[in-house]
Amino acid sequence: MPELVTSSALLALTGVLSYLLGSVSFGIVVTRLFRMDDLRTIGSGNIGATNVLRTGNRTAAFLTLVGDAGKGALAVLLARWLLAEDAAQLAGLMAFVGHSFPVFLRFRGGKGVATALGTLLALSPVLGICVCLTWLATAAVTRISSVAALLAAASSPLWALWLRPQAALLCLVLAGLIIWWHAPNIRRLRAGMEPRIGQK
Repeated sequence: MPELVTSSALLALTGVLSYLLGSVSFGIVVTRLFRMDDLRTIGSGNIGATNVLRTGNRTAAFLTLVGDAGKGALAVLLARWLLAEDAAQLAGLMAFVGHSFPVFLRFRGGKGVATALGTLLALSPVLGICVCLTWLATAAVTRISSVAALLAAASSPLWALWLRPQAALLCLVLAGLIIWWHAPNIRRLRAGMEPRIGQK
C-alpha cells in the first residue's frame, strides 16, 4: 500500500509539474524578448508559432515553434527518465493541457499543435516524424496551417496503431482536443476565409 501511495503521489506531481511547464507560453515570451506587440492582439490572437509568423518575424516564429515543441518533449523525457512510460504519456498530455489552458495567461492558451508534436517525437521519434511529415506535406500542398494541423492530428492515432500501439489512446485524445480547438478554423475553412501560412 505505501508503494502504491508513493507511486500515485509521484504521478500526480508529474502531472502538475508538466502542466506548469506546458503553461510557459513561448509565443508570449519570445515576442516580448523581441519587443514586439502583444501577440494576443495580432492576427488571430493565438499564442502559437503560426500567429507569430504573421508578424513577419520568422526567427521569432521558429523560436516559438521550438520552445512549444520542446516543452512537450522535455516533459515526456524527464518523466520517462524519473519514472516510467505511463508517466511519460501523462506528462505529455499535461504539458499539452498546460499550453492550451495556461495558468499564467488566465487559462487562455493556444491550440497545442507544436506541443503535441514535441510530445510524440519524444515518445517515439518514428511516430513523431511521420506525424510531422504529414503536417509538412499538407502545409506544402494547401498552404493552410489549420488544414495541416487537422490532418496531422487526425492521422496520428492511425500512425500510432501501426508504429506504437501503446501511444494510440494518447494520440486519440490529443487529436480530439486539437480538432475541438480548431472549431473556428473549420468554420472559416467552410466559408473560404481561412488565411494561408504567412498571410497577415
